[in-house]
Amino acid sequence: MAVTLITGASSGLGYGLAPYMAADGDTVILTARRLESLQQLAEKIREKGGKAVPVALDVTDPAAVRAAVAAIERDHGPVDTLIANAGIGADTSALRWRSEDLERVYRTNVFGVSHCIEAVLPGMIARRQGHLVAVASLAGYRGLPASGAYASSKAAVISLMESLRVELRGHGVRVTTLSPGFVKTELTAKNRFPMPFLMELDDAARLMHRAIRRQKSEYRFPWTLASVITLARFLPNRLWDYLLRNRKVIKAE
Repeated sequence: MAVTLITGASSGLGYGLAPYMAADGDTVILTARRLESLQQLAEKIREKGGKAVPVALDVTDPAAVRAAVAAIERDHGPVDTLIANAGIGADTSALRWRSEDLERVYRTNVFGVSHCIEAVLPGMIARRQGHLVAVASLAGYRGLPASGAYASSKAAVISLMESLRVELRGHGVRVTTLSPGFVKTELTAKNRFPMPFLMELDDAARLMHRAIRRQKSEYRFPWTLASVITLARFLPNRLWDYLLRNRKVIKAE
């Protein structure tokens, strides 16, 4: 029986993805800070015959992450798949820049991913089997106005996972980076600007599940927005700056 650990499962993409992983027969470990939401999700999964275990966890606390993973693996077996999904956003305008805002976002979006990887990766390497999955964002491919902390944190995750993927290829550990565009979640509900190609949560979760099961090295979606962002990476800076001259906060989950 495979064990899948999902962080940030109390809402958003983690919440939407968990039932898909459970439907495959995995024992899904649901983690987040909001235990009540996790318990409700676990109950829904169990009602459909799945196996789900809610665990309160703050990924910004490395000692807590190590202790939680040790307990999970003792009670349920080794973690076969880590889905590092926990993430937060913030309006970080240059006009009111504060380093503590960047640090707060990085503690969850970057170091939270690292803490989880640190806890599960040695066992995966020893077993020569495992799958590391991290949820980045299309926002990580170019700098975006008033979103320096969020966009750069996701860029860091993309680069981190690529580095791990290249090195772990010969150790039996698969690495997948998921980069969604705009999805209807609690995070994007705060946005006050047009969100092109906005996706329903279940549609996004279904695509993520398929990419994980196919062990894709990288998956960007929806393809329409991903294509635009891919092309945008090659635009001259002057043109990129001109196109975004009137935009405010832009965050994708």
